[in-house]
Amino acid sequence: MPIFSSRHRLERAASKASRCLRGWNAVLLLLGWSSLSFAATEGKPAPLIHAKLLDGTAFDLAGNAGKVVVVNMWATWCVPCREEMPALDAYYRQHRDQGFVLIALSMDDPKDDAKVREVTKNYSFPVGLAHDADMNGYGRIWRLPLPFVVDRKGILRVDQWYGHPGLDRKLLEQTLTPLLSAP
Repeated sequence: MPIFSSRHRLERAASKASRCLRGWNAVLLLLGWSSLSFAATEGKPAPLIHAKLLDGTAFDLAGNAGKVVVVNMWATWCVPCREEMPALDAYYRQHRDQGFVLIALSMDDPKDDAKVREVTKNYSFPVGLAHDADMNGYGRIWRLPLPFVVDRKGILRVDQWYGHPGLDRKLLEQTLTPLLSAP
């Protein structure tokens, strides 16, 4: 078969895929969504988050304006998630009086509420279940741990969807301390 016809078939398939994608974009626009990307974007205002915490209180990202906020997605079955928690707790204890807020939202099933409570009982930061949170602008959470960092102005500064997963003390100091020092 000549190369031209294979190339021609590939171009036709690409054109058809492009039309299909444009069609989906039109559907999404009609539904009020502007693109195929549902995840938040670094450098843009952070999407709102409303969550019910395990202690019964509510968390609202907008209510924490003027603070540096880390929203950390994790699960009890995620070993790297559990390994980073002592560093997160130490940083939180040291900096919460400087306007630092940390919320850990567990991706565990609601039926595993007791397990989430057991794992986090010695930590001082607030914990909730992602199931009890409204955080549509952050995309489908499929990788853990997954931290999001919001600065004092409400701008998403770190979205680790594609970065190094997890946080350690050095990365916390490197990333968060300058944000805490900023007006």
